[in-house]
Amino acid sequence: MKKMTIGKDDDKGDDIATSEPCNGDLSQQFHRALAVLAGKWKGDILWQLVERKRRFGELRQSIPGVTQHMLTTQLRDLEANGLVKRTVYPEVPPRVEYEMTPSAKALKPVFDELYRWAQEHGFPTATQPKAPPAPDGAPPKPPRQPESGRTPTSQAQKPGGRAT
Repeated sequence: MKKMTIGKDDDKGDDIATSEPCNGDLSQQFHRALAVLAGKWKGDILWQLVERKRRFGELRQSIPGVTQHMLTTQLRDLEANGLVKRTVYPEVPPRVEYEMTPSAKALKPVFDELYRWAQEHGFPTATQPKAPPAPDGAPPKPPRQPESGRTPTSQAQKPGGRAT
């Protein structure tokens, strides 16, 4: 087990910890900031809004796995915390657009740095997991295709139960 010390990073010589301990006020501010950004979908929502305004449906389509209810909840929370501006246009059907506020736009360098950090430290961007290596150096098997439920020898059935 490697001994860990606080101070200088052995690889780069950068000072990891400040010479003074973090006072309570700074710690509280940091935790409040994290609480505003915490949530499974908030980072994804803000990332989608970095470049332009988006409508609700666009956000929902661009964030795989988010439910309508959860997206609504997270958008309301971001709006309440002053990170997202919601604009409702008096049209039929109603049109609602979401955009980042100036305080949220100030987070763009943080997102850029987080992306750079993930790339540098080996967090893959691919959505599919890598297949484990096959034994004996054989090439990995391709993924199984879902079966259609019919075999080439199956025959259509008439209502009376007889094959055609």
